[in-house]
Amino acid sequence: MAPVTTTQRTVLTGARVVLPSGVVEGGRITVEGSRIAANEQTEQVTHDLAGQGYTIVPGFVDIHNHGGGGASFTSGTAEDILTGVRTHREHGTTTVVASTVTHTLDYLAGRAGLLSELVEQGDLAGIHFEGPFISPCRKGAHDEGLLRHPDPSDVRKLVEAGRGAAKMVTLAAELPGGIESVRMLADLGVIAAIGHTDASYEQTLEAIDAGATVATHLFNAMPPLQHREPGPIAALLEDERVTVELINDGTHLHPAVLELAFGSAGAGRVAFITDAMDAAGFGDGMYDLGPMRVEVRDGVARLVEGGSIAGSTLTLDTAFKRAVTLDRLSLADTVAAISANPARLLGLDDRIGSLEPGKDADLVVLDESWDLVGVMRRGEWVVRPS
Repeated sequence: MAPVTTTQRTVLTGARVVLPSGVVEGGRITVEGSRIAANEQTEQVTHDLAGQGYTIVPGFVDIHNHGGGGASFTSGTAEDILTGVRTHREHGTTTVVASTVTHTLDYLAGRAGLLSELVEQGDLAGIHFEGPFISPCRKGAHDEGLLRHPDPSDVRKLVEAGRGAAKMVTLAAELPGGIESVRMLADLGVIAAIGHTDASYEQTLEAIDAGATVATHLFNAMPPLQHREPGPIAALLEDERVTVELINDGTHLHPAVLELAFGSAGAGRVAFITDAMDAAGFGDGMYDLGPMRVEVRDGVARLVEGGSIAGSTLTLDTAFKRAVTLDRLSLADTVAAISANPARLLGLDDRIGSLEPGKDADLVVLDESWDLVGVMRRGEWVVRPS
C-alpha cells in the first residue's frame, strides 16, 4: 500500500480580495499545495487578515525586464539571473520574462541557450529579445554599432536559439525585412512587438496587419504624436489587436500621458512593465547594460555617454501604488494591467493572472497605503505578511 501524503492547505481570510468578478470585502482564498483551490483538505493553516486593511491581488506579471538586484539578464551568470528574479519576486513579480539588450547575434544566441534552461526550470516565463533589430534613429540605450536590419533568417536564428522559450521580439518594422519578420514571428507563435521605431502611421498599420500585437514601452523610443504625422503611437493605440506596454515610474511617462493611453486603448489593452535594469531593488551607482555603461542617480538610469534614459529601476509594486494613488486608476484596471493582460499575452492566463480556483497560488498582499506586505508564489511565501 502506497504511503499517504498530505498537501498543505493555507486559508487567507478577512482581506479585500480582487477577483475577475469584482472586489470582495472580507474575502477568502484557499490554497492547496501550489494552486488556488476550494476543496477540503487536512493540515490547514489559517491566516486571518481581518482588521488590518489588507488587499490581496494576483501576482504581478512582467513581460519586459532586463534585471535587478545588481544582476543583468543580458550578461550575468545563471546565479546572477536568479538573483534578479528573486529581487523582483520580493516586490510582487511572481512571473517574469527576461529581456536582453542589443549585442551580436552569436552572443544573444548564447544567452538564449542559458535563459531557456531557466525557463525550463520554471524560474523564468520566457525570453524577450529587445534589439538588435531596431532603428538607429530611436536606439535609446542600445549600441548603434551592433544594430542590424531584421532579416528574417537572423530573427529566426535567435528564436530557435531559445529552444521554444522565445516569447517576444521587439523590432522596427519599417526597416528592410521588418514586415517579413513580423509575419514569420506570428507564424511561429512569438509576439512581434513594435518598438525603438521611426515608423510612420501607415508603416505601423502594415506591421499590425502582418501580425504585430505589442507596442514596446509606448511613447518611448518612437516619434511623438503629431497632428499631421500621427506616427506609430496613434496606430498602436487605436488598434484593438495591440497591447501597449507602459512604464509607470514617473520618469518615462507624465501622468497625463498614462491617462491618455488608458483612455484610448482601454484597460484591457495595457500592460504595465518595469523595463528594469540591474539597479532595480539595488541602488544608485555605475552599471553595465549589455555593452553600454550606465549611471543611476536618484533612481534614474542614464547612459554615461549621451545621457539617454537606460531602462528603469522600477519594481512593479511601485508601479501598482502609483497607479491607484497618483494616477487614480481603479483596482480592477490596475490588476488587469499588471497581471491579467500580460498573462494573456504570454498565453498563460489558464495558470496565472487572476485569483481563481485551479490557477497557480501567486498573490500579493498590500496594506492600506498600498505598500507590499506579502508575496506568495506557487503556494510558498516569498514575503510573509506579519
